[in-house]
Amino acid sequence: DAFNVLGFAEQEKFDCYMLTAAVMTFGGVEYKTKGRDDQAECEQIGADTFPGKAAALCGVDAFAMIKAFCKPRIKVGTEWVTKGQTCEQATNATGGIARAIFDRLFKWLIEKCNNTLIDPTLKKANFCAVLDIAGFEIFEYNGFEQISINFVNEKLQQFFNHHMFVVEQEEYVKEGIDWEMVDFGMDLQAAIIMFEKPMGLWAILEEESLFPKATDKSFEEKLKASLGKLPIFLKPQSKTDKNAHFAISHYAGIVSYNVTGWLEKNKDPVNDTVVEIFKSTSTVPLLVHLWRDHPGQPTTAPKEEGKKKKKGGGGKTVSSVYLVSLGELMNTLHQCEPHFVRCLVPNTHKKPGEVEPPLIMHQLTCNGVLEGIRICMRGFPNRMLYDDFKMRYAILGAAEINSSSDNKTAAYALLDKIEFSRDRYRLGHTLVFFRAGALAGLEEKRDDIVLKLVRYFQGQCLQIIRGKAYQKRKDQRELIKVCQRQFRRYMTLRTWGWFVIIQKTRPLIGQPNPEQELRELEEKCNATYGAYEEALNVTKQLEDENVKLKEEISALNTELSSKSGDLAVYQERQTKALASKADAEAALAEVQSKLAQEETSRQELIAEKKKLEAGIGGKKKDVEDARLALQKVEQEKNSRDHAIKGLNDEIAEQDELINRLNKEKKMVSENAAKSSDELQGASEKVNHLLNIKKKLEGTLDDLESSLEKEKRDRANIERERRKTEGELKMIQDTVADFDRSRKELEGMISRKEKDISSQAHKLEDEQSVVSRLQKSIKEYQGRVEEMEEELEAERQSRATAERQRSDLAREIEDLSDRLNEAGGATAAQIEL
Repeated sequence: DAFNVLGFAEQEKFDCYMLTAAVMTFGGVEYKTKGRDDQAECEQIGADTFPGKAAALCGVDAFAMIKAFCKPRIKVGTEWVTKGQTCEQATNATGGIARAIFDRLFKWLIEKCNNTLIDPTLKKANFCAVLDIAGFEIFEYNGFEQISINFVNEKLQQFFNHHMFVVEQEEYVKEGIDWEMVDFGMDLQAAIIMFEKPMGLWAILEEESLFPKATDKSFEEKLKASLGKLPIFLKPQSKTDKNAHFAISHYAGIVSYNVTGWLEKNKDPVNDTVVEIFKSTSTVPLLVHLWRDHPGQPTTAPKEEGKKKKKGGGGKTVSSVYLVSLGELMNTLHQCEPHFVRCLVPNTHKKPGEVEPPLIMHQLTCNGVLEGIRICMRGFPNRMLYDDFKMRYAILGAAEINSSSDNKTAAYALLDKIEFSRDRYRLGHTLVFFRAGALAGLEEKRDDIVLKLVRYFQGQCLQIIRGKAYQKRKDQRELIKVCQRQFRRYMTLRTWGWFVIIQKTRPLIGQPNPEQELRELEEKCNATYGAYEEALNVTKQLEDENVKLKEEISALNTELSSKSGDLAVYQERQTKALASKADAEAALAEVQSKLAQEETSRQELIAEKKKLEAGIGGKKKDVEDARLALQKVEQEKNSRDHAIKGLNDEIAEQDELINRLNKEKKMVSENAAKSSDELQGASEKVNHLLNIKKKLEGTLDDLESSLEKEKRDRANIERERRKTEGELKMIQDTVADFDRSRKELEGMISRKEKDISSQAHKLEDEQSVVSRLQKSIKEYQGRVEEMEEELEAERQSRATAERQRSDLAREIEDLSDRLNEAGGATAAQIEL
């Protein structure tokens, strides 16, 4: 998906996978010696072997590629000849091709990504980059790769020290603290100068790599002759590599290096014959594109013999390319605003919750954290705002804190009261600075008072809680006494006559009088019977009236029958009345329907009114909440205005400082006789101060938002500190055990060193013999080179020269046999 997003074609993706697999497959290619002439060759070059797979991934013929590795073509005069390679040379050539392919492929990926991501129309380039580097390396065997990585870490650690602690010291100056500027980046300058000076380590390595007769031994001797007197260039001290040649005191520790193979690794030659095969026969378009700038090697002798062509990248070594890349990296870092992240591996088993303290301490040493802590200890690593200081430590002396509105005066009064030495802290304009460990002493004094108050508070709480239980038990005790007293009185009085009479007459006290109760019941009965008698009289009267009504009804029926002739008139009136009744009922139904509609609309309006009333209540509540929030915002605004005012004052001070620096810059420009280095330094300082001003403006909101976070973090850090102190005691016990074992090991080492010194005397005697043999070997090598020069000058008599060459080859073989015999004798003598 990432390839697709960045605009890679399908063929490009497939070719990239193919070449990456080819680089990994090259590592499995092996060569064996053929015959007595140390000629390297591959026994199997099938499709299922490593050479066959590597060639297939590169899109070339496997036999042609292996032949180019084992017998490359070289130009002798105007003709091309093949030269046999040893197993070591062929293996180095294979590794060089793999490294070159990977290097070119990686650069191609970067260029492709930049072409997609970078807009060429933008006038200003803004980017966010991540630099992931290898940490400081101290292995059992340290070679060319380790010294290269360690030098990069030296440069980056120097940049870290300069960047972090220059900013730190500028804050001291801004706060008005008496402080002399110290360039902590110079602590590592001695090692960096040793590497970079004109006759430094890199210059000597470059010179020896270009010198055809140079060897690892001559390189070692030149290093010791040029750098042996430097205090950081030491004798080898490795216990794991007895063949180490020298040691360097880095910021992370002393590292012993072995120079074996450095010159060959620095040259890192690329087999031109293999490159020509890639360019001319490969079916992988990306591989051909990667080697497009390399001249390769023509398949036939070129006709233009008069023109000299340089090889692609001729004269370049690994160290020169590496130093150029490192210089560009440092220039980029100086132009950016860096942030540093230190990563630690807790254990080597990839298990959660498991910690290996020695491994972590080694990483802290190698990634420069301990170096940074050492420098921090020389300044004021702990600082605190005045408001936080007052709020936290007012418990030590509230009267002193409130004695003055000036922050400095109040802080001095408080700290002088508790006899806190002024050497351990400084008071700035807005911050209180503490030296390392000073804040812990202040916290201990505060903890003593807090502990005392907590104990007093606990005592009051226990007094209330236990007081209730005490009062309950006290009441129970008093009640028990009352019960016992009453029981004793009863036991004393139970046989007394008057007490017996009182006990028997007590139930009669308060009983009702029977005669009075009977009189009340009679009165109630008479009242009830009178009401019953009155009801009977009313019933009789109603019955008489009912008889009279029946008689009247019968008389009316008689009269109705006599007047039945008027019934038709009555019926007509009845029909009209019914019609008018129906109309009235229809009108009533219509009015009732309207009334129902009006009632439903009224109910809806009532419901809507209730909703509106509820909404109005919520709105009133929201308005009240908004009024409260507005008051809080106004309070925050006032506090922030106060903070902004303080920051504006700081910015004004920075502006004044910038104006002073601008005036100094004008004076420097007027004095043209001063060096350009000083002018550049002043301008960089001005730019740096401008960046500080921008940072202060940019971090205004960050400071406000991080205030609460800092308070929480301080509480967490305090807990972690107490936990760490407990762990520290355990570690100190462990260190004591290690010290005892170390002393025992030192005694053993002293005895071994005595044995080694005796063996060293013997070794020096044998080395004198070896030096004489080496001189004779160099003489023979001089004769061989003279013969080769005569061979170059006398090409016209090539047949005679070939015979002489064969004779010389036999002579060299005899000499090598003698040399091997002498070397075997020397080895036997050394063993003896």
